[in-house]
Amino acid sequence: MARLYGFEDAAHRRVIEKEAVGIRGAASRRLAQQSYAAISAWMKVEGYLSTRGKEMRPDVVANILDHPAIAGLEEDENGQLVPTGGPAIIPPDDFIAIRAMRPSNKSDTQRADQREYLVPGLLGGCGLCGGSLGSSPSNSGSRGYRCSPSTAQHSGGCGRVRINADLFEKYLAEHVLAELAKPEVSSLISRAREQVLAEAAALRKRAEADRRRQTQLGDDFAKSRDLSLKAFKAADKTLTEQIRESSTRARFLEQVKSVPVGNVTDLIRWWTHAPMTAQRGVLILLLERVDVYPAASRGSRTVDSERVALTWRKWNTTEV
Repeated sequence: MARLYGFEDAAHRRVIEKEAVGIRGAASRRLAQQSYAAISAWMKVEGYLSTRGKEMRPDVVANILDHPAIAGLEEDENGQLVPTGGPAIIPPDDFIAIRAMRPSNKSDTQRADQREYLVPGLLGGCGLCGGSLGSSPSNSGSRGYRCSPSTAQHSGGCGRVRINADLFEKYLAEHVLAELAKPEVSSLISRAREQVLAEAAALRKRAEADRRRQTQLGDDFAKSRDLSLKAFKAADKTLTEQIRESSTRARFLEQVKSVPVGNVTDLIRWWTHAPMTAQRGVLILLLERVDVYPAASRGSRTVDSERVALTWRKWNTTEV
């Protein structure tokens, strides 16, 4: 797999300073409203070559400046930019400003967001290490999923699994629609949806109860000398983690609200035209987990049961 321009390694931790200088120059010119054609022409004059030793083309420059890693960022399962703890060749604020200049982010265009991802992080997993599978565009700019490598600043996985998003999502759609078409499954959808939403509501209540406990803990610490600062910090940290976990899981499950509960006569047509939120809700309702394994060979574009393991939800018909 070709490396990202500016970095020596696939984990985007070792910067090649000579290339980084070129990225900074290109970013400053883009922020000054220069076109990618003008920027690539400047890079040609300055002698900057691509990772393949070729002259920089406008689309190559655009993909480099659109990759979150150059700002020490990555996209989470919801497509939000979050810090990785890695080196930032350009400031995150500059990267966000450049991202905002993309045609898809301008108010005068109706082009669909090409960065939307179907599989949320709590559902997708790495088959090797069990870590979460996050969204990560490839060096060419195409959408992809990847097990993020773990660092001292950012806890992650092994970083050894990557898969093309279009192929992966097509594979999932085929299997999910086939499952949804089964009479015994479609008859349970409405009640299963309500059960999942009830679980989400219970998690919300748990998070709210922990917030009240956290407030009370602060009051007790302020009024009492029996509770040490160390004990207070430990308890406060535990409650913060519990609140975050409950809230994150609740948001994840609440996405099933968009799943249609009536009879859908043409599932394929519905899926093709359904918003991503509804498609994602179907996945969450039907699947417990989706694990991805490495490709059999480098550069392989095959996605099958050898690469993707689906763990289906097992509904108890006496409860659902």
